[in-house]
Amino acid sequence: MGTVTIGVSIAVPEPHGSALQQLRAGFGDAAAHAIPTHITLLPPTEIDGALVPAVEAYLVEVAGIGRAFPLRLSGTGTFRPLSPVVYMRVVAGAESCAWLQQQIRAASGPVARELQFPYHPHVTVAHGIDDAAMDRAFDELADYEADWLCTGFALYEQGPDGVWRKLREFPFGGSMVPSQSPPAEQHTHVEQGTLPAR
Repeated sequence: MGTVTIGVSIAVPEPHGSALQQLRAGFGDAAAHAIPTHITLLPPTEIDGALVPAVEAYLVEVAGIGRAFPLRLSGTGTFRPLSPVVYMRVVAGAESCAWLQQQIRAASGPVARELQFPYHPHVTVAHGIDDAAMDRAFDELADYEADWLCTGFALYEQGPDGVWRKLREFPFGGSMVPSQSPPAEQHTHVEQGTLPAR
């Protein structure tokens, strides 16, 4: 079957997803229309195509112990000069995103991998464009805000044309995260841990 490139992410819902994608394109980022607006949980990862069903089964397990949680984007940040990226900051829900990505990359799962940089949840709005355009993205989106209730995540595959397409959604299996205490862990196969409250 050969190898495929997959990723796992939380989609930014409408109308914000399309609005940020259009803004990203407007800043001159040629990749904007190939990448749905998202918060990464598993970065682009090359696997044997035959493993996709096992990855899907594992993600069902991870989602099954997940709980809906509030997400909020507010203001901009940048990874420059380390990496040419301007992003929207995740100001609520970052801990829950971090917990999810750790479960997805767990050594016990089929996509165990280390990260090049420490995990930092964000929504990219400009990548690899000239400095003036990066500055414009940083300034123009400084007051942009979006919030929603995250109820799951999705698996994506990058096609030969470079476009990322959704393969399957994975809704969380439980109720919303309580505001004071995290939910009890009830699963044994997925790496132990609890989804932190916001």
